[in-house]
Amino acid sequence: MSDVVLYEVSDRIATVTLNRPAARNALSGELLRLLPATLKRADADPEVDVIILTGADPAFCAGLDLKELGSGGMPLGSGADGTPNEAGVRGPLPPLTKAIIGAINGVAVTGGLELALNCDFLVASERAKFGDTHSRVGVMPGWGLTVLLPQAIGVRRAREMSFTGNFLDAAEALHFGLVNHVVPHEELLPTTRRIAADIIGNQQTGVREIRRTYANVTAERDGWQIEADASAAWRRAEFSPEHVAAQRAAIMERGRTQ
Repeated sequence: MSDVVLYEVSDRIATVTLNRPAARNALSGELLRLLPATLKRADADPEVDVIILTGADPAFCAGLDLKELGSGGMPLGSGADGTPNEAGVRGPLPPLTKAIIGAINGVAVTGGLELALNCDFLVASERAKFGDTHSRVGVMPGWGLTVLLPQAIGVRRAREMSFTGNFLDAAEALHFGLVNHVVPHEELLPTTRRIAADIIGNQQTGVREIRRTYANVTAERDGWQIEADASAAWRRAEFSPEHVAAQRAAIMERGRTQ
């Protein structure tokens, strides 16, 4: 059994942990297969009311594994290119009925930022950083970034993040409204679990119906389709695995300096 995704349940909370710390929890083909399956397991578990998604330190998620992507090894069906994933929906997550909170313990970059944005809301460690480096890598977003990031921080700030590739630290992310709370690193999971417990204390069918309603109200399906079409067109005309591989080291070094 692979351990690139960890699963633990206690006190009606499922904690799902991305566990490739040496690769900054980059989304390999294996992780992309196992994460949706693990989240579906949590959603179906009668002992679970709330899901927490986090990463093994020091990172939350560095996005798609550029080494694997550059070698042409990234599998189809992940939805990372804007196409529906294996569950038939766009984005990195399967359809969920239960609340999912992102506990952002470190950097959340590009696909990792999109993964975070697809959570219901975010709690961040003081060590968290957020960046959209699609323009640095030479790929297009496919998991709803151009819809979800403006919803979170406003379109002008979202444009600046995407055009520059610059990072937000945790305090800036809180100021912009990207995260709900920033806490000391050692308090990240305890704080997130306390918020989860507040959700669990409510009537769960009501929570899930309110969640479903929020999802429908904010869906912006036309925006997701526009992003998907643009991503597909870019991939046909401009995408180069060789270019992605060449950019990998420079992107990682630039990120360390910010």
